Amino acid sequence: MEESTAERVDGPPAENGDGSPAGESRGHGLSTREAAVLAVERRGWPGPGAKERAIRERLGTSPTRYYQLLNALLDDPRALAHDPVTVNRLRRVRDAQRRRR
Repeated sequence: MEESTAERVDGPPAENGDGSPAGESRGHGLSTREAAVLAVERRGWPGPGAKERAIRERLGTSPTRYYQLLNALLDDPRALAHDPVTVNRLRRVRDAQRRRR
C-alpha cells in the first residue's frame, strides 16, 4: 500500500514547486514540513511507540523537536486555516493539560 506525500516526507525537496526554498512557507500556506506534522497528528495511533517511530521515519526528526514544531503550529493561524479540526482538537487537549498543572 503506497503512502500519500502528505503523510510521508523523506526529506525536503529542492523547492516547494513555486520557486520558494523547501521547508519555507508558500505565501499564506504551510510549508511541506508543517503540513506533514499536522498529517501525523491527524492519524490515529495504536500506541506511543508507533507514533514516535513514524515521526523519525517520515519526518526525519526527533519526537522532541516534532512536539516543539507542533506546539508552535497550534498558535499559527495558517495551521488553523489548513486543518481546523485537528488544530482545534489539539488546542483543547493542550488547554486541558495546562489547567491540570
